[in-house]
Amino acid sequence: MNLYDSYEKLSDVLVNFSCEVKSGDKVLIEQWSTDPNFINCLIRKIRNAGGHPFVLNYEELISRELLIGSTESYIKLKTKYMLPVMKDMDAYISIRGSNNIFENSDVPSEKSKLNNKFYTEPVHFKERISKKWVILRWPNPAMAQAAGMSTPSFQDVFFKVCTLDYSKMDKAMNNLVSLMQNTDQINIVSPGTNITFSIKGQPAIKCSGQRNIPDGEIFTGPIRYSVNGKITYNIPTLYNGIRFDNVCLEVKDGKIFKATSTANTELLNSILDTDEGSRYFGEFAIGVNPYITKPLLDILFDEKMCGSLHLTPGGCYDEAYNGNKSAIHWDMVLCQLSEFGGGEMYFDDALIRKDGKFIIESLLPLNPENLA
Repeated sequence: MNLYDSYEKLSDVLVNFSCEVKSGDKVLIEQWSTDPNFINCLIRKIRNAGGHPFVLNYEELISRELLIGSTESYIKLKTKYMLPVMKDMDAYISIRGSNNIFENSDVPSEKSKLNNKFYTEPVHFKERISKKWVILRWPNPAMAQAAGMSTPSFQDVFFKVCTLDYSKMDKAMNNLVSLMQNTDQINIVSPGTNITFSIKGQPAIKCSGQRNIPDGEIFTGPIRYSVNGKITYNIPTLYNGIRFDNVCLEVKDGKIFKATSTANTELLNSILDTDEGSRYFGEFAIGVNPYITKPLLDILFDEKMCGSLHLTPGGCYDEAYNGNKSAIHWDMVLCQLSEFGGGEMYFDDALIRKDGKFIIESLLPLNPENLA
């Protein structure tokens, strides 16, 4: 498949599957450093569906300059003007390209915290998630470099991952959703990890291409004060352009009381001190995308890795509400495939996944060899 055929296929997934754009829908596209040919393809798909496309174009260095010099009053003004725009939209598509994933690494953390609290939370965490929406990255050379791949090879993987048969994945998720909704205690065991928590009575939400592309996870909200033990995340994570490796969190009665990483431990704790909710967990999710088998240093990909899970410090989602509110939502990933050290996942003391592979018959369709 050539590049422009890939553009057509991906834009069709975003417009007609993820956002299900209908006649009269107003669709906001926010794009950073994306090929204009792809944006034009999106515009045509939206119009063909009877929708009205609106496009906001951003550049990284300009966004950085605005953020680095921002104040609380400025951010509140930005929210004042942008929130009504988001409120009036029916759908939202964000394509986030980056020429330098570390562009914001020297932005003072207090600026990022202000932006998260007074802009991101009201405009995106509250308003945008009430719409039909989808977010994806853009496969440029910087993203390929972060993944340790050539640009053509990375683009091949990217379009394969992003255009898989999501309807097939959607059906295969049903049994895991049912099992999670009838489970009380979860126990995760891996090198450096032994952690337990309850999801009793919580809904389980399947993510099969309607919100993020790529997609492939089932999430819920852990009972806020039930989390106990220790978890070591073996997949690198970025926060505001800064990399953290081997993050280890120790937890008692839901609250993170100790947090370390290979480097940047002081900054890690500063982020976790953002507000009252940032040392509690808002999400637990299981990743099942068969084409994501290695970390790409991009959370939209890494959190969907087959054989992975993420237990997320910060705010919960309304769909699986557990009472934890925070300006942060930091997805950190532990992969249990054998090449990453293996591990076990127990539901109410029953082993359901070992070394990243489901072992009970009803969940076998979610293993990579059956989804690919």
